[in-house]
Amino acid sequence: MTNLRTRDIIALGFMTFALFIGAGNIIFPPIVAQQAGEHVWIAALGFLVTAVGLPVITIVALSRFEGSIQLLSSPLGKVASLILTIACYLTVGPLFATPRTATVSYEIGFSSYFGTGSSSLFIYSLIYFSIVTLVSLYPNKLLDTVGHFLAPVKIISLAILGIAAFVIPTGIIHPAINNYVSSPASEGLVNGYLTMDTLGALVFGIVIIKAIHSRGVTDTKLVTKYAVIASLISGVGLTLVYLSLFKLGLGSHEVAPNATNGAVILHAYVQHAFGDTGSLFLTGMIFLACMVTAIGLTCACAEYFSQLTKLPYKLFVFVLVGFSLVISNLGLTKLIAVSVPVLSAIYPPAIVVIIMSFLLKFMHKPSAVIAPVTAVSLVFGIIDALKVAGFEQLLPQWMTNLPLSEQSLAWFIPSLIVFIICFIIDKAKK
Repeated sequence: MTNLRTRDIIALGFMTFALFIGAGNIIFPPIVAQQAGEHVWIAALGFLVTAVGLPVITIVALSRFEGSIQLLSSPLGKVASLILTIACYLTVGPLFATPRTATVSYEIGFSSYFGTGSSSLFIYSLIYFSIVTLVSLYPNKLLDTVGHFLAPVKIISLAILGIAAFVIPTGIIHPAINNYVSSPASEGLVNGYLTMDTLGALVFGIVIIKAIHSRGVTDTKLVTKYAVIASLISGVGLTLVYLSLFKLGLGSHEVAPNATNGAVILHAYVQHAFGDTGSLFLTGMIFLACMVTAIGLTCACAEYFSQLTKLPYKLFVFVLVGFSLVISNLGLTKLIAVSVPVLSAIYPPAIVVIIMSFLLKFMHKPSAVIAPVTAVSLVFGIIDALKVAGFEQLLPQWMTNLPLSEQSLAWFIPSLIVFIICFIIDKAKK
């Protein structure tokens, strides 16, 4: 029986943390903090639930199912499980998350040097995804390239930024605006969705398990143990990063008044705190942060689609990177606008499947409980998605006035009710 060395366990935890810290993790907390104002820490609590708590739970859940979303969601039935798995991989892969790593790293780090023109972004994304391709072609070396080298550099950079946020504040705290005035916690909860970390965790599970296997560990209990340790290390790291970014954005009205996104706030703060040298530091940090996430996503997606279709892994690396390259040239604002309704629809069933996986041993027939609850969460998730996308006028009045509807959590109460009913029936039938 092979055990991981302490050095490798720490590297695995660093790698897991580094895979998560990408574009969304860095740009969303500052804008949440600026808009939440004096309610920032209530909003932060909600944000941490969906941006840290759920991803950690997801890795733990996946470690019990060989890192496979399809095995995790098998109680839904073969077809539904396959659809959910493919939807998750495409969403956090070539459709949204991977392209966003390129657009964010360019907008924050390089746009001030090379301009915001489409040709500059295209040339940058071409170079960026060439590097992603080179590293992704050799997934068995991820623990060495990411865990032992790229992740520590990334963590040191984030630590410098985090310490600066507390040592060099920007200005006074402004009043809360928009939904943060009346419901900061639920608004923070929904914004935690946008990091895509829970969906990312569903995808990264296979990368983490493969990294453990690459060191010769095959015992199922040991694999689960190391995956849980890695997820806890990454959870602590994510929390510290988020808290420092919330602090950074809290008084940012002075340097970036009425910012449209967190990228603007980050750039303005670093310029304020460190001057031109700081801009170079931010450029390097963001590039590295986004690059590691893009590599992890590409490896995970290529691995899954290769297993699914029996086509070569390396072929999918090239296909996925090419698709991400095209999508990334839409620009950051458009990407975020399109991704919000899609995430609103996909997140509820994904969350239900993850949480239900811990209750399997209490059910006689898991599919009779999990499938109906997931179906209900998907229906109400689609309703939330239509509202977010601006099609509210097409919906009946009762759909727009559901409990927690304003917080995009209309799916929660119906799903809970259906779960209780199905669980009681399952217990009664034995």
